[in-house]
Amino acid sequence: MRNAIAGLILTTASLSAQAPSAGEQDAYTRIELQSPDTGTFTFTHDVAVTTVGAKEYTLPLWLQTQALAAKVTDLMSGTPMADIRIVNGRPRSGVSAFGAAAISVMLARPVPKDGLGRLRFELDAGNTQMFRRTGQAATFTLPLRAPRGTIVLPAGYELLSSDTPAQILSEADGRVAVSYMHQIPGAATMTLTMRAGVPTGAAAAPKALTNNRTWEAAGQKPTERARLTERATQDRDIVYFLQEPTTNAFSLYHDYTETRPGVDKYLNVVRAGSRVSNPSAYILDTGEVLRHETLRGKAITAAKIEAGTVTPETEVVVIHFTPVKAGQSIRLRITETYTHPESYRLDGADLVFERNLGRTRNSVVLPAGWHLTASSIPAVVRQTPDGLTRLDFVNGRPEGIDVFIKGRRK
Repeated sequence: MRNAIAGLILTTASLSAQAPSAGEQDAYTRIELQSPDTGTFTFTHDVAVTTVGAKEYTLPLWLQTQALAAKVTDLMSGTPMADIRIVNGRPRSGVSAFGAAAISVMLARPVPKDGLGRLRFELDAGNTQMFRRTGQAATFTLPLRAPRGTIVLPAGYELLSSDTPAQILSEADGRVAVSYMHQIPGAATMTLTMRAGVPTGAAAAPKALTNNRTWEAAGQKPTERARLTERATQDRDIVYFLQEPTTNAFSLYHDYTETRPGVDKYLNVVRAGSRVSNPSAYILDTGEVLRHETLRGKAITAAKIEAGTVTPETEVVVIHFTPVKAGQSIRLRITETYTHPESYRLDGADLVFERNLGRTRNSVVLPAGWHLTASSIPAVVRQTPDGLTRLDFVNGRPEGIDVFIKGRRK
């Protein structure tokens, strides 16, 4: 960690750590545990601030947490933030670090309308209350600060249990990573039990992943590399807004982060059988509206667009933007309307929406005047502020989910 606490502005104050100071989304936490006896860990937290006009953001920390070092980065520009305040509870006698309650930072730019400000917090932290020894085993209990995250066990420790469903992966150095995608709203905790005694160093390094596919015959399954890639870090998400079913039309917005240096466009290849209309796009970080075009058939080939097998019916929506620079990123919101009678239709009195959803986070909003009667895939169901029924799907699998939704007119 590059910034020590001594270089930050310290404020001794009473601060509630129960809720963030501004609206947020896309939160992701990565914790790398040190030896349980030290009670320390490194903590990385990505978050997008969504309150329009917000100029400051405060990240609450867990009770009893000591922030030993801290750094905050503006993810769009890649620039470290200078104005960081660690807001503390009461200092403890004889301890050089404070029991931090929160970290506050001024944003690089006010949050634009319908946009966001993306931040990365990096901390060296201590919290002995989260660790417990039980004989030869140790536990780590984390109040979940984000709906997505990863906890990396200390080197030489095996995972004995996890009380939250999680993807289990290996780091390049052999440490075990426990990656979760928490679906239940509200407060929750995750407890891991671990035990020392497994190899470290070169003996722990995992075999390199391959592009081999499963022996199962049911279709062309994902490769080993795809199946063992962390899902929780994937931040593409889509929200579908179903129109009246007689139109066979649904609009959507798709949020996507581009980090690859030199990339200057986003390509959306329209699924066979669908027709696209009304595309638009803007940069969520700034509100800048982007140029777009829809190409079909020979025009795709002439523009040297890589879209796989191109037929006269193939459509591609191309979103243009300034090339991304090394160390920087942009987050796009792309809006489109699709018409696809097979995917979305009226079947007698039933609204039917069926589609394979491949992203980790997908949501479907029913049209006004319709209520939900069936969903083939488990979802969190809620009402939007304007009274529409919304289904949120979190897909922890390395392949898509075949969503089948039915509804009836109220």
